[in-house]
Amino acid sequence: MAVPKQRKTKSRRNQRRSHIHLPVPNLVKCSKCGKLKKSHTVCVYCGYYRGKEVIDVLKGLGKKERKNRKKKLSSEEKGDKEKPLELKDLSQK
Repeated sequence: MAVPKQRKTKSRRNQRRSHIHLPVPNLVKCSKCGKLKKSHTVCVYCGYYRGKEVIDVLKGLGKKERKNRKKKLSSEEKGDKEKPLELKDLSQK
């Protein structure tokens, strides 16, 4: 049986294994809520796919979580974005 005469270095071993890795998933923004999701799948956060509601996400949540999620989704639909704080605002508070 053949036995190697010299030990292979870590560098050589790692070069051999360079193609063995997990691919980075392609993420896209959800058209409804703007969260990152896998392409061609239902958004886990809002339950929409291609502009139509497929899953009622709010049904499985608790009372407080449901209220917070509704509030976030409605503000995102309207386009309300929180303004970044400026030095003027910080000094007045």
